[in-house]
Amino acid sequence: MAESTSAVETEFLADQILTRKRSLVSDEKRFSTDVENITDESSRKQPPRRRIIRVALLFATAAVILGWWISATVLKATRPRWVQQTVFAWMFLLIIAFRFIPNSAVTRPVAAVWVPVVQKPWYRIPRRLRLAIGWSCLIAFILASAFGLPLSYDDDYGHRAISVLGLIVFQCGFYLSSTNRSEICWPTVVTGLFIQQAVALFVLKTGAGYSLFRYIANLAEGFLTQADVGAEFFFDAATIAKDWFFVNTLAAVIFFIATIQMLYYLGVMQWVIKGFAWLFFKLMNVSGAEAVVAAASPWVGLGESACLVKPYVDIMTVSELHLCMTSGEFHAKKNIMCLAFMDSAGFSTISGAVLSAYISLGVPAQNLITSSVMSIPASIAISKMRVPETEEPVTRGHVVVDRGEEKPEDRPVNALHAFSRGGLFGLKVAGYILTNVLTILSLVAAFNAVLTWVGRGFGIDKLTLQLILGYVAYPVTFLLGVPSPEIFTVSQLLATKLIENEFAAYTELAAIQASSNPLSTRAFTIASYSLCGFANLGSLGIQIGVLSALAPSQAKVIARMATSAMICGFISTLQTASIAGMLI
Repeated sequence: MAESTSAVETEFLADQILTRKRSLVSDEKRFSTDVENITDESSRKQPPRRRIIRVALLFATAAVILGWWISATVLKATRPRWVQQTVFAWMFLLIIAFRFIPNSAVTRPVAAVWVPVVQKPWYRIPRRLRLAIGWSCLIAFILASAFGLPLSYDDDYGHRAISVLGLIVFQCGFYLSSTNRSEICWPTVVTGLFIQQAVALFVLKTGAGYSLFRYIANLAEGFLTQADVGAEFFFDAATIAKDWFFVNTLAAVIFFIATIQMLYYLGVMQWVIKGFAWLFFKLMNVSGAEAVVAAASPWVGLGESACLVKPYVDIMTVSELHLCMTSGEFHAKKNIMCLAFMDSAGFSTISGAVLSAYISLGVPAQNLITSSVMSIPASIAISKMRVPETEEPVTRGHVVVDRGEEKPEDRPVNALHAFSRGGLFGLKVAGYILTNVLTILSLVAAFNAVLTWVGRGFGIDKLTLQLILGYVAYPVTFLLGVPSPEIFTVSQLLATKLIENEFAAYTELAAIQASSNPLSTRAFTIASYSLCGFANLGSLGIQIGVLSALAPSQAKVIARMATSAMICGFISTLQTASIAGMLI
């Protein structure tokens, strides 16, 4: 009797907590549609004249874009690139159009066809049979991708088979270490792995996918190099040509973040991120907050991805926190601790602000962009297997992009003001990158000096952390499908990334490629994919402090889950590299 009473009291308390969480959300926002646009408070309170001017400017911009697209398609000089021109022109036209058209105008007709034709018949099938069909299709897709496609000039089916084995071992490891195996949402896992494989296949094995991502990579690289013009104003052309990290890379970081802040003011970033979030929200059955943070992580830093769901961070479930730490770390925009760590997008992805840094180190831009996009569904699938959802998220059922209330004095007055403030913000981020890289590399060097001194007493020369972890990571590197003579070299790069950071690892990779004994194409591609992420010990420590300051009530959960999230993010990038190893 006492046990039943205790159970009833526990259930009642849980209901009270859930009701309180839901009331908090309903008091803040009332959601009228499945996907909600939450615009800036200042735009809602604009006077009629300003609103009319804004609408007129949007229509004028749309007319200019449409005219440019027609002209560029007709002219012979630009006609060959009509696909790229069409994609980008109509993307911006749709961004403008959907500021006036409700999302339901598209979602309702699609649902009217999708629900009766696909969704209802599918869910009439027993759950176990649905899962069996899903796993069978996934396994067949992976095997067909690995063994049904022609080999490249330096590849063989043996290494592809090892990459497939690595993917299986990673999934088994997450299942065995799951906090609650019976609550794993297998459709989310299967869908995430399927999307990751499909993106890799589209990019690496189709001409259209390769051309599209290559074009995006070239566009990003060309855009970020415009920062050299500003840097040349303070230095000279000879200094810029030397491609110094302090000059070229940090200038690009400042320029990129300033641009992102301006795009936020104009509403472009919210539209793009919300579109990606809606896609993962629908396909992978995650909460709205999880979808937004995961979708934002490759495009912006952890700060902006957190600001997009800022009011909900303190009431997230354990599973939501773990996923968001894995794919996109949090930060409060006005918190000085978080300002310092804005540039780390998440353990499994990189932010656009450091894309230029990696490109300047000789890493192919296409590999970086592809890896980050592939890591979004992978991080969701891995996190939901490691820490399944056992509670009811308050943002379940709707995607919400809400940066919270902003003080009137903190709001930019126009796009130029937002760009200027973003530049100052980028300067702080660049300062953090410079400080973090300098201090961590120096600390590791000092520790390695002590290890070397101790190692000589045992007859071991040059005993370092990288050497020790290189041997530890050797089996993992083998499972990625790296050719045998190069396994130890790549495993030491992984050790450098984990101990120091990805900047140091990519610098070493660039030095190896410039030496007389560079890595093979296969080993270099796998290494460039596997190093693409922020899973390192420095990020771990800072993340715990940042998230604890942002959500004090979740401090114990954050401290307990941070190491798990880092490992999940690290293996997520390795899994992406393993899939790349199946296809190259």
